[in-house]
Order: sequence, then C-alpha cells, then structure tokens
Amino acid sequence: MEANEAQELQEHAEHAANESSMRPVAFTMSVVAVLVAVVTVLGHATHTTAVLDQNKATDQWNYYQAHKIRAYETQLATDMLSVVAIADKDGAKKLGKGYADHQEKWADSLKEEQDKAEGLETKVEKDEARAKYYDLGEVLLEIGLVVTSITLLTRTRAYWFAGMAFSVAGIVAAVLGLLVR
Repeated sequence: MEANEAQELQEHAEHAANESSMRPVAFTMSVVAVLVAVVTVLGHATHTTAVLDQNKATDQWNYYQAHKIRAYETQLATDMLSVVAIADKDGAKKLGKGYADHQEKWADSLKEEQDKAEGLETKVEKDEARAKYYDLGEVLLEIGLVVTSITLLTRTRAYWFAGMAFSVAGIVAAVLGLLVR
C-alpha cells in the first residue's frame, strides 16, 4: 500500500467517524421536522375551527337580532292597539292576546339565542388561545430545527444542544395548546 493510499484511507475513516458522530444530530433534525409538521397541521386546523366557530357565532347573533326585531315590532303593535280606538273590541282583544303570547315566546327564545351566541363566542376565544400556543410551538420548533442544522455545518455540539432546547420549548408550547379547555 502506498503512502498516499494510506493517507486517503485514513481521511475516509476520519470522515466516516465524523459522519457517524453526526447521526444523532441528523436523527434529531428528522424528529423535529416531523414535530414541526404535526404542530403546523394542528395550528392550521385550530385556526380553521376558530373561523368556522366565529361564523356560527355571527349567524347566531343575526338570528338573535331577527327575533329581537320581531319582538320589538310585536310590542309596537300591542302598544298601538292599546291607544287606537277599534270598532271590534273582541277582535282587538283576541289580536292583543295573540301578540302577548308571541311576546312571551320570544322573550324565552331571545335568552336562549343569546346564550347560544355567547357560548359560541367563548368557544372561539378558546380556539384562538389554543392556536396561539400552536403557533408559538411551531416557531420554536422551526428555530430548533435551524439551530440544530448549524451543527452539521460547524461540527459544534453546542448548536445541537441549543437547537434541542428550542425544540423542547416548542413541544411544551404545543402541549399547552392541547391542554387549553
């Protein structure tokens, strides 16, 4: 074996040793990349849920407002009947009773509709809080992935540890998003 061949083999061995020492870093990057994808999907799904719930809350408030307008108009008609002279007193009483029945029904219905709308708004707020945690988790995991990848360029393990610290913080943020109730 010639001297240059021995030197070349030694360089290949050193290169292989360096590469095998970087396997944990590469594996960590793979795991963090998968976690970034999972947290990103969770965040997007939660944002979509928040938008859909906000639309439901808006629809519910519109329904409430429609009932409130009807109740107000019925009250106006009842008030009008009480001050206007009507030739058919029995017909006016019957009409007034019908309006009063509607008023009672709508008073109960208005409270239910308002409670439903407020419940949906509360759900939207929880969805948005959950989405914020997922967004934070995604950003921290992405930072962890980038910082960890610097290890492959510099061969300095401090970047790997720093990247893992960011990644752990990202995982904690995502778990906090799961715990929002």
